[in-house]
Amino acid sequence: MAIIRRLIILLVVVSLPLAAGLLFTYDIIKIDWVSFMEIQSSFQPQEDPLPMPAQSVPIQGAAYIPNLGAPVNPVAADEASLARGKEQYEINCTICHGAKADGKGPFAVFLAPKKPVSLLEGRPLTLSDGELFLTITNGVEGAMPSLKENLPDASMRWDVVNYMRSLQGK
Repeated sequence: MAIIRRLIILLVVVSLPLAAGLLFTYDIIKIDWVSFMEIQSSFQPQEDPLPMPAQSVPIQGAAYIPNLGAPVNPVAADEASLARGKEQYEINCTICHGAKADGKGPFAVFLAPKKPVSLLEGRPLTLSDGELFLTITNGVEGAMPSLKENLPDASMRWDVVNYMRSLQGK
């Protein structure tokens, strides 16, 4: 009898931790386990991504390298580029600059302090293709948002530059 009683006690002592482990395993009892994800150098949702390290080049190639001047347009202004540029211009630029690039888009009336510029006269005519590309990429502080998120591929921005040049008659 004493041996059976000892075996039952041993069985209970061994099975209790196993039963408790099953409760945690099947999420019946929730425990926040230590996770090192929150202490690493990453970004949380709705936060800006970390800046690119100095002297690094994106995997899709450098769109431009800071402090080396404006880049040169690598995309030929052929019919395919102009068609792609027109499509992207209509999606991303027409709302402010207008379909005729005259700065009178449907949203321009709401931009009271800084109206969108006409792309057909003044400074936009004197800018190089690379300077237009950088303006589209980085935006203009307090006047125009950066479009590098809307046009993530650099060739898309060059297509818009080519289309803008076609509107200007160049």
